[in-house]
Amino acid sequence: MTKEEQLIERFRQRVPSRHRGLRVGIGDDAAVLEPAEGKEWVITTDAFLENVHFLRKVHPPEAAGYKALARATSDIAAMGARARYFFLTFGFPDDLAGAWLGDFLEGMARAARRFNLTLAGGDTTKYPVVVASLTVLGEIDRGRAILRSGARPGDLLCVSGRLGQAELGLRLVQRKLHKRKLWAGLLKKQFYPEPRLKLGEWLAAHRVASSMIDTSDGLSTDLGHICNASGVGAIVWASKIPAVKVPPSLRLSALDPLEMALNGGEDYELLFTVRKRFASRLPHKVAGIPIAVIGEITGPGRILLEDADGQTKPLLPKGWDPFRGR
Repeated sequence: MTKEEQLIERFRQRVPSRHRGLRVGIGDDAAVLEPAEGKEWVITTDAFLENVHFLRKVHPPEAAGYKALARATSDIAAMGARARYFFLTFGFPDDLAGAWLGDFLEGMARAARRFNLTLAGGDTTKYPVVVASLTVLGEIDRGRAILRSGARPGDLLCVSGRLGQAELGLRLVQRKLHKRKLWAGLLKKQFYPEPRLKLGEWLAAHRVASSMIDTSDGLSTDLGHICNASGVGAIVWASKIPAVKVPPSLRLSALDPLEMALNGGEDYELLFTVRKRFASRLPHKVAGIPIAVIGEITGPGRILLEDADGQTKPLLPKGWDPFRGR
């Protein structure tokens, strides 16, 4: 058995890789999948790069493995689908093939079990830094996928969870404060993000959301994606945004909760719109995740932010852009 075959076998043994709908999986030239009757596949791809999406000196390898799969799976949640399979192309330095890779696989296996995902195939290669490309497949009833393009004037704008938590964790890392036990809990969303799969499935099953996206790039940027796809504008009520809570001991560090909530990425919450006539169908929580109404879709035009005094200003897309940075 070659060294590459040995590595592939480690993946097969450590990460869930068998499922009744997977007729042919790891070990052949390609996978053979069998979709259920009346279902459609929802397919997404995502890159996971050292020094861009994680820092090897900061993120534990288990957290890196978990985060790599969680990030990619969030797009499945944003379509309202149920996660099923994933493919992994993985490159890494030869000196990481021991304990580091073992811990990375443990984190990925933990995420796969949590999200009910099966590893169906992929590729491995040697590379100077850690690089990964993940393809995730979800399953949904035919015609039920929630797109970005369905928002209409008058729709309510909603978001799950609390925004800015992952950005707060990143700021702690940047300030080299992440090793302090006092603030360890503030790093959870940065290290172990949670795609809102159950909420996405619920919204699709009950036909509540007219459009949806995950907040991978930040509210200000991701809302722009919905508005551009739907040909609409929006107004966001600043006072209604469930912003991250900054501990008093950190408030003197130029950490603005609203700014982080608007522009911080990697929260992987769901941002979605709801027709007003369906507002009564929307509970305050789904699967324990709170939902907040934070604005309204308007006719074609700008995206505005309204403060507590009713004053508005343009909400510019200042979230993550890989070709611009922050």
